[in-house]
Amino acid sequence: MSEIDALQQRLTAAMDRIATQMGALGSAGGGDTGALEAALEDERLANAQLNERVRKLSEKQESAAQAAADATAAAQERVETLDLELQRLRKANDQLRQSNAALRLANEEGVGEPHLINKAMMAELEALRAARAADVAEASSIIGALAPLLDAKEEDA
Repeated sequence: MSEIDALQQRLTAAMDRIATQMGALGSAGGGDTGALEAALEDERLANAQLNERVRKLSEKQESAAQAAADATAAAQERVETLDLELQRLRKANDQLRQSNAALRLANEEGVGEPHLINKAMMAELEALRAARAADVAEASSIIGALAPLLDAKEEDA
C-alpha cells in the first residue's frame, strides 16, 4: 500500500504542477490575448478610417470629374454656337460680295437696277446682323471660359 500511497502522492503533485503551469500559461496567455485584441481593434479602427477617407476622396474625385464634364459640355456648346454664327457670317459676306459685284456690273453698263440695290442693301444688313451675332457668340464663349476662373478666385479670397 505504501507504494500506492507514494504513487498517489506523486500523481497528485504532478497534477498540481500541471494545474499551476496551466494557470500561469492561461494568465500569461490572457494578457497577450488582451494586448493582441487591443491591437486588432486599433487596426480595425485605422482600417475603417482609411476606408472612410478613400470613400470621401472617391466622392470628391467623382464630383470633380462631373464638374469637368459639365464645363466641357458647356464649352463645347459655346464653340458650336460660335461656329454656327461664323458660318452664317461667311454666308452673308458671300451674298454681299455677289450683290456688290452685280451692282457694280449694272452701274458699269449704266443701268441702275433698283432690285439690285435692294438686294445689296438686304445682303449688307444680313452681314451686319451675322457679324453682330458672331460677336455676341464670341463674347459669350469668352465669358463662359472666364467665369469659372473668376468664381475660383472669389472662393480663394
